[in-house]
Amino acid sequence: MTKELHYDTVIVGAGASGLYAALKLPAEQNILLICKEDLESCDSMLAQGGICVLRDENDYDAFFEDTLKAGHYENRRESVAIMIRNSRKVIDDLLELGVDFDKEKDGSLKYTKEGAHSKPRICFHQDITGKEITETLLQRVKECPNVTILDHTVMEDLLVEENACHGILAKAADGNTLQIHTTDTILATGGIGGLYEHSTNFPSLTGDGLKAAEKHGVALEHLDYVQIHPTSLYRDKPGRHFLISESARGEGAILLNSKGERFVDELLPRDKVSQAIHAEMEKEGTKHVWLSFAPVPAEDIQSHFPNIYKTCLEAGYDITKEPVPVVPAQHYFMGGIHVDSDSKTTMEHLYAVGETSCNGVHGKNRLASNSLLECLVFAERAAQKIAAGKEGN
Repeated sequence: MTKELHYDTVIVGAGASGLYAALKLPAEQNILLICKEDLESCDSMLAQGGICVLRDENDYDAFFEDTLKAGHYENRRESVAIMIRNSRKVIDDLLELGVDFDKEKDGSLKYTKEGAHSKPRICFHQDITGKEITETLLQRVKECPNVTILDHTVMEDLLVEENACHGILAKAADGNTLQIHTTDTILATGGIGGLYEHSTNFPSLTGDGLKAAEKHGVALEHLDYVQIHPTSLYRDKPGRHFLISESARGEGAILLNSKGERFVDELLPRDKVSQAIHAEMEKEGTKHVWLSFAPVPAEDIQSHFPNIYKTCLEAGYDITKEPVPVVPAQHYFMGGIHVDSDSKTTMEHLYAVGETSCNGVHGKNRLASNSLLECLVFAERAAQKIAAGKEGN
């Protein structure tokens, strides 16, 4: 059975970027937000380390250079500048929405540091920052009377006429086909980790937005730019690997080979650390290396990394007393659907945000904790562009 639905905007994906876009669209719009699985099964929930912010004007040049250096200088500079300049506004907005970032005793924000950052500029909530942000955004969206949410609803195609998107075709949880007619469509379908044997992503992330875009001739960009995270918890079974945040190394955790020797500067960019780990594994004939929290005070482990501590303990490793086995795994997709600085694709009325888009911020390799910031900044820009279009009609 086919049902026809009519909305102003449909958002495909209920991760951080999709939720933030919903909040930033005009309140008078009738919005539909769909997600492929349940509302908790999005990669935004898994982000551990934090979200970057420009601490002050003196940090601008260093933040810009750190982002470009990590991205091998293949970044789109205009996009990087937009992201950094809007970072404080986003953090302030998240605080206003209720996100509980960790704070110093005087009430100011705490900042941590990760690999390839020249200084601490990352806001965080323990080691579950993505969960804290995404759950807060979800709660605020649920309070919006103009937003309808459908879970277990899968986009199957775009509705296209004369290179303009007029909505999507989707399969609902009850098996019905939905023809969802809209003025504007935002793809926030996430990355491609589900296509890999070993990934830190949910298996449902299979590049659905990319497939639909490619089918209709929408421009894609840098599909070979895939980031491998150096430290996922080693397991000998395929499937999603538990990520051990880069902020662990930022706080002092070190990488060791089977002889207990350090073999790399742990704060190099992710691709460099991953390459060093693979080289060490090949040299030693091992399936993993070790991450030691010995240099990190036990009280800091308990306060900053409670989820990592708990998960490793469940796997049989007490990180306050012993190292844990880690191995690189597919983590993030820097390529995607080509978009401009307003998240607009090459098709009229079609936008893409978050990991499924490529606005050039990350270049060839993403700087740690830029992903949450990038996805929120450019989700808001998509919403603003759509709102401006409405006003112009």
